[in-house]
Amino acid sequence: MKKFIFLALLSSLAGCGDHPAAKTGDWYKEHPVERKAMLADCKAYFGQIGESANCVNAQQANNQTANARRGWVTPDTVDFGKKGG
Repeated sequence: MKKFIFLALLSSLAGCGDHPAAKTGDWYKEHPVERKAMLADCKAYFGQIGESANCVNAQQANNQTANARRGWVTPDTVDFGKKGG
């Protein structure tokens, strides 16, 4: 029984490791070289880090940067409860 508890505890800690701190999308917008490197890593190691916060934030920053280059503006939110013009 003690061996089972030890193995269960050990296996639960196996996923804990040194993961880099997640950087924000704004940080990735300001650091294009790091954004490009992160996107390359995310693509190369998709099964391991492809859905991590850093990958999502880097992709979102990349999309926003590309949209800004094309002149895309974010539309205002629509308030359907508002009456009148």
